[in-house]
Amino acid sequence: MLKKTAITTLVFLLIIPYTAISQKQLNSPYSRFNIGSLESQGSFKGRAMGGVGVALRDNNSIHYMNPASYSSLDTNSFSFDFGVDFGINTLKQGDKTHSSNDMNFNHLIMGFPITKNWGVATGIVPVSRGYYNISNRVSETDTDYNPVMGAYISSYSGTGGFSNVFLGTGVNIFKNLSVGVNMTIMFGTLERTHAVIFEDIANNFHTRISEKMKINGINFDYGLQYMTTLKDDYFLNAGFTLVSGKSYKSGYEYFATRISVYNIPVDTLEYISEAAAPVKLPQSYKAGVAFGKRNKYTVSFDFVTTPWNNSDIPGVDKYAASTTKYALGFEFIPERYSNSSLFRRMEYRFGGYLGDNYLTLDGDQLKEKGVSFGVGIPLRRTISRLNLFVDYTQISAPKESGLHSENIINIGGSLNFYDFWFFKRRYN
Repeated sequence: MLKKTAITTLVFLLIIPYTAISQKQLNSPYSRFNIGSLESQGSFKGRAMGGVGVALRDNNSIHYMNPASYSSLDTNSFSFDFGVDFGINTLKQGDKTHSSNDMNFNHLIMGFPITKNWGVATGIVPVSRGYYNISNRVSETDTDYNPVMGAYISSYSGTGGFSNVFLGTGVNIFKNLSVGVNMTIMFGTLERTHAVIFEDIANNFHTRISEKMKINGINFDYGLQYMTTLKDDYFLNAGFTLVSGKSYKSGYEYFATRISVYNIPVDTLEYISEAAAPVKLPQSYKAGVAFGKRNKYTVSFDFVTTPWNNSDIPGVDKYAASTTKYALGFEFIPERYSNSSLFRRMEYRFGGYLGDNYLTLDGDQLKEKGVSFGVGIPLRRTISRLNLFVDYTQISAPKESGLHSENIINIGGSLNFYDFWFFKRRYN
C-alpha cells in the first residue's frame, strides 16, 4: 500500500506543472473584465447538487469549500480525486448566436487522515479563465464609419487565467464541532490584446494594445462545521466558511504600439509597467446547512456573499459589484448496499442556484441562474466511484442594456479513488 501511495503522490506532483498552465478556452467576451470569468467551485458531487458544499461531509469525498470537512476522512484511508470537464458556451444577442467548446482539466485533489478525526487535503483548482476572441468590421455601410479612417477591423482577444493550489487541515475539537483552515496559493497570468487593422494600408498604420496582468500570493480560508446525529440515522450539519480578503503581489504591463502592414512595430505610443502594483480581492462569506438520512438521502442549502465592490485590480475600472448566491441540492441513494443492482447502489443528484455575477457594465449587473444533475457510480469491490454531472448556467443582463447573454453547458467527470494506508490484506 505504501508503494501505491507513493506512486499516486508522484503522479500528483508531476501533473501540477501541466495543470497550472492549462485553461479552458470558452469564448466569453465577459472575460475581458476584472480577473476573467470565475470558475464554479466545489467537488463534482457538490456541483451536481447545484454547487453546494459548505455543510457537506463524508468519509470518501474531499469538500474543499469547507476545510472543516477534512476531519471526516476515515482513519488509515487515502482519497484521490481527478476531474475533467467539457464546456459549451453559446452567446446570443438579438437574432445572432455563436458557440464555442473546449475540454480541459478541472481539479486534482488528494486527502488523508493524520489520526482519527483529523484530516489533511491538498490540490489544485481553477479560479478564473480569461479566454475570448471577438472582432468587428466597420465598413462604408455602417453608421459609425469615418471616411478619414476608412474601413477597419477591431479585434479583441485574451488568454490565460488563475488557479489555486491549496493545503488544508480539519480537526474535531469537540464531538460535534470541527474546524479547519486552507492555505491557498493563487497564481497565473492574463494577457489581453486589442488591435485595429485598417484596410487602407497605404495611408494608415495599424494599432495594437496589449495588457498583461500577473497575480501571486498566499491566502487563508477558515471553516467551521457543527454535526449532530438524530434518531433513526438522521443527521443535521451546519457549516460556515470565511475566505479572507487579500492584497496579492502582481505585475501589470500596458503596451500600445503602432505597427506596419507587415506586423512590425514602428512606434511605441504608450508603455506602463507596475511591477509591484497590488491586486486586492475581497473576502467571501459562505454558510450552509445539510439534512438527511445516512446512506439514503441528503438535502443541502448554501448561501454565499462576496463584496466584490471592495476589490482593486490594476488596469481595470470599477466593473465589479457585490454578489449573493443561493444554492439548493439533493442526493438520493435507493439502496446503498444492494447486491443485485448497480442502479440501486448509484447516487442520484440534482440541484439549482440563483445569484449575481460579479461583473457590472454601464450600471447593469449581470445575473446568473442554473440547474444541475449527476450520478455517483460505485466501482466494483471498492468504495471508489465515478462522479458525473451536467450543469446548465445562464448569464444575462437586463434586455434594455443591449448586452449579450451566455448559455453555458458543463459536462464533468471525476474519478474518486479511495483506498487504505498501512493495511495489509489477508486475501487478494
